[in-house]
This record gives sequence, C-alpha cells and structure tokens, in this order.
Amino acid sequence: MFKSKIYINLLHLTILIVLFFLILSNSFAKEKEIIFFQSNNLKLKAKVLVTGLNYPWSLAFLPNGHILVTEKVGKLRIIKKNFYLDPTPVQGLPVIRSSGQGGLFDIILHPDYKSNDWIYFSYNGKNGRTWGTELARAKLKNQHLTNLQVLFRLEPKTKSNRHFGGKIIFDEKNFLFLTTGDRGERKRAQNINDHAGSIIRLLDNGQTPVSNPFYGSDEGKDEIYSFGHRNIQGLDISPLSGELFAHEHGPQGGDELNIIKPGANYGWPIVTFGVNYGIGSKIGIGIKHKGMKNPIYKWVPSIATSGMTFITGNHFKEWAKDILIGSLKAQKLVKIRIMDGRVTDHTIIIDKLIGRIRNVKIGPDGYIYILTDEKNGKLIQISKQ
Repeated sequence: MFKSKIYINLLHLTILIVLFFLILSNSFAKEKEIIFFQSNNLKLKAKVLVTGLNYPWSLAFLPNGHILVTEKVGKLRIIKKNFYLDPTPVQGLPVIRSSGQGGLFDIILHPDYKSNDWIYFSYNGKNGRTWGTELARAKLKNQHLTNLQVLFRLEPKTKSNRHFGGKIIFDEKNFLFLTTGDRGERKRAQNINDHAGSIIRLLDNGQTPVSNPFYGSDEGKDEIYSFGHRNIQGLDISPLSGELFAHEHGPQGGDELNIIKPGANYGWPIVTFGVNYGIGSKIGIGIKHKGMKNPIYKWVPSIATSGMTFITGNHFKEWAKDILIGSLKAQKLVKIRIMDGRVTDHTIIIDKLIGRIRNVKIGPDGYIYILTDEKNGKLIQISKQ
C-alpha cells in the first residue's frame, strides 16, 4: 500500500514536470514568433499571430474584430478577434477550381458594410471544361455565406491555369474594380472585345456604369476600364488623389507600377521591360510605343510584386500616404513614396525576413498585416517596438 502511494506520487510529479516543460517550451516558442528589427530609421517588430493557413491570398477586417482570410485552395477562414483560427471553414462558396495559379483570390467589404453586410470576393470559376476569373458577393451568417450573387464572369474562358488577376477594390464613388490576367495567352490583353488582361469597372450590384470608356460601343466590352495588362497583383486607391494604382507581374523582369486611367492601354505584350523566360529574348517591339502608357516605376529584375496598400492610420505617421508592396520571389516588403505622379523614394523595409509575401494590408489599428505564401501560411503583424 505504501509503495503504491509512492508510485502514484512519483507519477503525479512526473506529469507535473512534463507539463511544466511543455508550458515552458511553448512559452519559448511564442517568444520566437516575435522578430525585432530596424528599418528606415524605425525600430520594428514582426509578430506571428496565426499559422496553419493553406496558401492564404487575401484578408478583410470585420467590424466585430474578426478577420476573413481567403485560401487559394478554395476555402474561406475566420480568424477570431483573439487571433484564434477557427478550424471550420465558412460554407456556401460557389464552385471554385483550385489548380495552378487559380483558386479563391481577393476579398473586401462593401464601403457601407455596416448597413448592408455585403462581402465581395474573386475566384477561378468553371464553365464546363473551361474556367476563368469571376466576382461574387454574399452575406455572412453563422459561418455560412447567404444571398450569393455572381456579379461578373470573364469571357471567354479557357483551360489555362495561369494569370487570373483577381484583385478587387472600391473607390471613393463606390465603383468596383476587378483585375483579370491575360491567362498566359498574351495577345488577349490587346483585344478589348475580350475581358482578359484588363481592369473591369462595375457598380456595386454588378451592373456596368454607363460612364465606362467603351460602354455602348462596338469598340470593346462595356465592362473594360483599362487594358494591356499581364497579371495585376496589387490594387489600391490613393488617399491623396483618389487615383487608382495597380502593379503587375512582368515576365523575366519588368514588374510595373501604374496609375490607371480610363480607356488607357498599358502595352502588354507589345511593350514591356521584361524578356522571355530562360532565353532572355525580347518581347514585343521594345519599351515604348505611341498610345501606350509607361509605368511610373519598374522592377528589373522582377521581384514578383504581390499585394499593395497605401499607409493610413496613426501608427506609422512617418510613412503616411506611402505605398507598401510585398513580393513573392524576392521576399521583400518595399515602401514607395509618390509625389506628383512620380516615385521619389523606394525603400526596402523587410528583406527575406519572413518568407514569400502574398498580401499586405493596413489594419483598423494602423498596424501592417502580412500574409505569407506557403502551405503553413502565416498572418504577421508589423508594428513599432
């Protein structure tokens, strides 16, 4: 009897020791999730808030403190306000083809979300044996999307698994913009009777504004706002000028930052600063051509730009109204300053510190939020120390 009591006490002690070291190791692990660094004369910290996201693509901040995150594999996740990733994905998405570069893409809230509950998202939609970029809206209720409405379908669809675009944004007049890629079929970007390789402008209900540059004409599709784009991966509205900014992937070299004008042709694939992969041969006729817009900034070699946001809020007052742009291949976060339509400063804020950056947003608290592009994707918060 006495020996059994000793055995039980030793067992309890062993369990307590194991638990202690588990808690201690977990504490150390959490400490490792914060990286302190200095950049652009500011002392910063990168804090990993959430892991376990499957190739996250975009995020939207809900008024209740929760965060919606899209995963390219075709799932919509909710991060609760204590940064707990709900293990159950949101139900009610349309059929999404996740293959190659296709899947579930961007997500944003209607500017009047508090009164109408509309959530907008882009994805790779199927039409039989072909597919392409689509835009839908729905309302979120108890982990389920309701009132689903498909607002736009790219036409024509093909079997290509490349270059979908998929970025969406509202401007100050509540016009809704959606980007489409050239689908890896270059010539389509110069055909304005084809949605591919363009920026689409719609009303919030999916109808086409009569003020669109090609509306009501035989010249091009009503929905097209600009064209000659390869694969736009960043889109935002300047808080200073109200202008629409977009960046897009070049081929081997030649990522671009553009200010978007209605009806404008941005040149791809006739003009580009990039070259053909591997062999390095010229694409098109060169870097300039009459009637085609040149970028306000270019990256040669390419950094694979991804995600873009103007800096707002009070936390980073030193960087107010500058642009943050992430990158996939180069694993950088860069900051760009614009004055009078020109880039006056280009600064690397993060360089290979957190991996491939898929998206970057400014949160309601003014902090920077980053999604990493990986199977065990992370939500990372950047703030001052």
